[in-house]
Amino acid sequence: MGSIRRIIESIGPLDEAAMRAAADRQDQLTKPRGSLGRLEELAVQIAGITGKARPRLPRKAVVVMAGDHGVCAEGVSAYPQDVTPQMVLNFLAGGAAINVLSRRAGARVVVVDVGVASELPEKEGLLRRKVAPGTANLAVGPAMSRAQAEEAILVGIEAVEAEVAKGLDLVATGDMGIGNTTPSSALVAVLAGEPVAEVVGRGTGLDDAGLERKIRVIERGIRVNRPDPSDPIGVLAKLGGLEIAGLVGVILAGAGHRLPVVVDGFISGAAALVAARICPQAREYLVPSHQSVEAGHRAVLRALGLRPLLNMDMRLGEGTGSAVAMHLIDDALAIQDEMATFAEAGVSDKD
Repeated sequence: MGSIRRIIESIGPLDEAAMRAAADRQDQLTKPRGSLGRLEELAVQIAGITGKARPRLPRKAVVVMAGDHGVCAEGVSAYPQDVTPQMVLNFLAGGAAINVLSRRAGARVVVVDVGVASELPEKEGLLRRKVAPGTANLAVGPAMSRAQAEEAILVGIEAVEAEVAKGLDLVATGDMGIGNTTPSSALVAVLAGEPVAEVVGRGTGLDDAGLERKIRVIERGIRVNRPDPSDPIGVLAKLGGLEIAGLVGVILAGAGHRLPVVVDGFISGAAALVAARICPQAREYLVPSHQSVEAGHRAVLRALGLRPLLNMDMRLGEGTGSAVAMHLIDDALAIQDEMATFAEAGVSDKD
């Protein structure tokens, strides 16, 4: 826990002076005050995160954590587990949706094997940091030991710190793991205090019978494991996934290094909920990219008190929503930095 505690202790409040300066500048730009709505709010938040009244974020990375899940043995996914390593190889080849969208957003993609069940070959762009070859079946016992959950969190922290050493201004979360909406739903049900049936969706495309089976599996897993909501790492260990734990580390490390953390959809949202329960201050560094179709994501956003930038009926994961939202972030910061003030433009300000 030492390194995790170090990161938590480094997460401070947002820079109030930078936020005031950013808000003051917004009020001087050639537009009615508040007329750019969320773009103005986003610029002020990022000023507070970075400590700069006119920040720009050219160096971006999407950290995609990959892991498998023992609960797939319960028939909770429409896709076989073989898809996880196949998709990781697709990421590394540059052929997945996250690669296309990240290229357009000017972001690099970092792929981390924190818990894929099969062995992946050494490939450029792949960080092999496997904690275990997938989790155990949460429906019959703990998905991980507490030590494994903490180790996976550290993998996420170390992945971000390696990128910071290369130069990083913004980090985004991504995931790959067949079956991972099941542990995510379990985490959200416990940590947000929601009925299981209200936070479970169809994932990769379950039919009605599959959806009902998934609900029963999660309810059984919660009964068997008896997680304590006041112990977020314990809940993560009992009900979560290695890639979810890795994303918790990504979020905490991003906040610790004063980076905007752009959070993708439901899986990333579950990780963000865990991270915010571990360190409430980390919430201030989160930029929620979009609202997933997955029912549980609405519960995540409510629990965190966050409004997504986009609602485009997306549910792919991988970090795709984060990559799309990066364009809005760049737009918000360009307005903050490049737009003329009333005085500079010689335009009368009625106020």
